[in-house]
Amino acid sequence: MVHLPDLISDLALILGCAGIVTLLFKWIKQPVVLGYILVGLLVGPNLEQFPSIADTDSIKAWADIGVVFLLFALGLEFSFKKLLKIGGAAAITGITELTLMMILGYSLGQYLQMSQMDSIFLGGIISISSTTIIFRAFEELGLKSRKFTGLVIGVLIIEDLVAIILMVLLSTFAVTQSIAGTELFASVFRLGLFLLVWFLMGIFLLPTFLRKTVRFLNSETLLIVSTALCFAMVVLAYQIGFSPALGAFAMGSLMSETTISHRVEDLIKPIKDLFGAIFFVSVGMLIDPQILFQYAWPVVLVTISVILGKTIFITLGALLSGRTLRHAIQTSTSMTQIGEFSFIIATLGLSLNVISAQLYPIAVGVSVITTFSTPFMMRLSDPLYSFLNSKLPSRWIAFLDRYSSTSQIIDAESKWKKLLNFYFLIIILNTSIIIAIILLFDYFVFAFILNYIRSEWVSNLITGITGLICMSPFLWALMAKKYGRTSIASLWLKRNYSRGPLVMLEVVRNVIAIVLIFVFVKSLFEWRIAVLGVLLFSFVVFFIFKNKIQNFYSRLEEHFFKNLHEKETLLNKKTRSNLSPWDAHIYYYTINPHADFIGKSLEELKWREHFGVNIAYVERGNQVYFAPQRDLKIYPFDSIGVIGTDEQLKKFGELMLPFEENILEGEVAADLQKIAVDELSKLKGLSIRESGLREKTDGLVVGIERAGQRILNPSSSTQFEYGDIVWLVGNSEKIKQFLELK
Repeated sequence: MVHLPDLISDLALILGCAGIVTLLFKWIKQPVVLGYILVGLLVGPNLEQFPSIADTDSIKAWADIGVVFLLFALGLEFSFKKLLKIGGAAAITGITELTLMMILGYSLGQYLQMSQMDSIFLGGIISISSTTIIFRAFEELGLKSRKFTGLVIGVLIIEDLVAIILMVLLSTFAVTQSIAGTELFASVFRLGLFLLVWFLMGIFLLPTFLRKTVRFLNSETLLIVSTALCFAMVVLAYQIGFSPALGAFAMGSLMSETTISHRVEDLIKPIKDLFGAIFFVSVGMLIDPQILFQYAWPVVLVTISVILGKTIFITLGALLSGRTLRHAIQTSTSMTQIGEFSFIIATLGLSLNVISAQLYPIAVGVSVITTFSTPFMMRLSDPLYSFLNSKLPSRWIAFLDRYSSTSQIIDAESKWKKLLNFYFLIIILNTSIIIAIILLFDYFVFAFILNYIRSEWVSNLITGITGLICMSPFLWALMAKKYGRTSIASLWLKRNYSRGPLVMLEVVRNVIAIVLIFVFVKSLFEWRIAVLGVLLFSFVVFFIFKNKIQNFYSRLEEHFFKNLHEKETLLNKKTRSNLSPWDAHIYYYTINPHADFIGKSLEELKWREHFGVNIAYVERGNQVYFAPQRDLKIYPFDSIGVIGTDEQLKKFGELMLPFEENILEGEVAADLQKIAVDELSKLKGLSIRESGLREKTDGLVVGIERAGQRILNPSSSTQFEYGDIVWLVGNSEKIKQFLELK
């Protein structure tokens, strides 16, 4: 008889229960993450009343894979470039909140008589809000288009980065079993170096690799390749001494800068959801109800601290950044919870034996309570603002208004600011690359050469010469790359203020380069030879091969920036954003049977005239009317797809009565896409009828942008011209296939 492995039986139990609970939690409009944790509690070893899984080790391994995919997906949404664009308001708010919440968490831990390590990571755990829960609540409460949500997203990005740092520190503490200041600094430095070097190398290599292989990357191949790259980075991060999750996050953030990132997100999402569910089930398996009740008081205390602390500290940070009191309160009340990252940190700390078992049930209990309280806190923002606005002294309100107005003034960048940014980037980027090359040659290349050449002195010589050659372009940039002769000359003429700092900047960059060369050569030879090597190499770089090295570095830099901006360049080329008058997208509604416009035709309703929106389709039963005629009437439970800008859809959404199915989740596989008429699309000269777009996509052309003008609902005889942007509504999968075949 064939033996059924325990893992298969366990998965059947886990996924069966998870499927039922998912439907239940969707029905009661609660995050499914809580349902997965409940499943873990039921099938775990701590409740004998329910069937339990047999192979816990295998489930833990699958949960580790779940963490990898969760972090990979987070990296795909993260993007290092997005971090640079979050703006000062989010940075000030995020840093203020994180600093004060960590202090609060550490103080709570000490009050509860936790160890120093537990107290530190309690501060980290309660500092990080839940992106998943916040976004879901925004959707359910119709807040996605509100102005303050941009600040929330920026703060969440900063929190995600801090969470990654915490995971790295956990791994470091697991090895050192101490939190000495030097080791903490070294860990953060290694993390920064790892992320920066792999970002630079990844941007330099990854888009080029994908560009060369794009013709082979169908859905199956792309899934395999992207997953392979993810796990390769996971293994590399582990070998270097970091958390495997960091490798997944780093590869995801690199992939997010490529032109195929959206395809990778779509392919990875089902896998992430599957393994993520198993991870959260494993979180629930670690919960012992008796211990949870035992720590009821700490859970209540920490929960109150999270809600009050985040409300106060985020409000303070937002006010410091120049936001109005209303926006500050709306932002703070949206982020009064902890979620998935807190689970990951707590689980990692527990598995590494870095934190004690008492911290885990506290983190889970606080997360569950604050998740349920999130919608109520969001609804509380307006009453809380009204209360504070009426109770605070009028001079305080006037001061906050003046401060907010003053902070919105954007100062033009001075020449000095641009110059300092240039020097900062040149020094940081090139120093990081040079340090990475030094470490690579000291730890790997030298040992490799020594295996083949038994003479240590000869191996040192070959290693030194090869390493200096590899470093030479970056050393030249660090020592000699200029910002702009005219800008520097104009600053140099201001003798009283500029000459001293300009000279110091040049001295600093050259001293750093000389020290790096000396450190590398000194690791291979005695100090006299190291000094001679520095002098000889500097002469070679600046006098003999200066032009060749400069040209080589320029080509490297040009290739890097081409890859870095490839995604934006391609997007601009396809959409011709300078001609596009539409900042539109499609949104879905189900008609409430109690709406007062039931039975009226689109012509009578005049939604386009009143709100500026276009009705892309009306679904009624099994019938879908794309680009419906004006005489089509609206009936109860019709599903409609509406095209408009954020502002237009916000106003139109106020017309729609609240309805539990108002926001659909793909029941109609319709999508709004732009297609550029160019040499690739092969649409030029064809009419809409001749192009066969309706047959190929089950869709309809709802608009054409031509020379800055809009042609709405064009006739089927309209011919496409070169440079047109065609707006098409139809079957999502078929549109995707059509675009891939262009």
